[in-house]
Amino acid sequence: MGRETTGTEPTGTGAEIVYYYSAHSAFAYLGHARLLEVAAAAGRRVLHKPLDLHRVLAAGGAPGFAERSPAHLRYFFRREIWRWAEYRGRPIAASRPSHHDRDYRPANRLLIACQAQGGDTDRLAEAFLGGHWAGDADLSDRATLARLCAEAGLAPEPLLAAAEDPAVEALHRANTEEAIALDLFGSPTYAVDGDLFYGQDRLELVARACRQPFGPSPA
Repeated sequence: MGRETTGTEPTGTGAEIVYYYSAHSAFAYLGHARLLEVAAAAGRRVLHKPLDLHRVLAAGGAPGFAERSPAHLRYFFRREIWRWAEYRGRPIAASRPSHHDRDYRPANRLLIACQAQGGDTDRLAEAFLGGHWAGDADLSDRATLARLCAEAGLAPEPLLAAAEDPAVEALHRANTEEAIALDLFGSPTYAVDGDLFYGQDRLELVARACRQPFGPSPA
């Protein structure tokens, strides 16, 4: 699919891959290491845009996970996860994380605070995503988040304090509103020079777009 516009453009520069996701997203986890490889090969930095995925799904008219059919859940959130974990070489727990339905937004805010401070947000995102999907980490729990920050080589307390700043919550809301304005409907979504790619299975297309933009779709 060629580039589509919605009247709103992703905020970023040509030196970036804009990364819309939630800290508890299975498919963001499965693609995260590959995304970093693509960005490094293209000489681009990753601009993290953690967002409130539930609001984005609702705004896009997608059914909530509780409303999806058992067949859909078995395929996309069981078989697809297992296949992609094997294909990408990503460790993953044998079952859905027991804390998956808890509030992931504290982890989102920590990622935003880390990026604002110039910290290694790529590494922190790996710690949160992998901690949740491979280690059953509770992304709503302060002590767990502190541990994951430390495992990522970051001092936990300054980040935890910064994540409580209203300015960080304002950025979280802004990321979410930007995603809604762009008609995003899932995590992860990547933007390369304004062209949007939904799903970690599109990372090979992201790599191509970094080298050579795709042409427009037919009218």
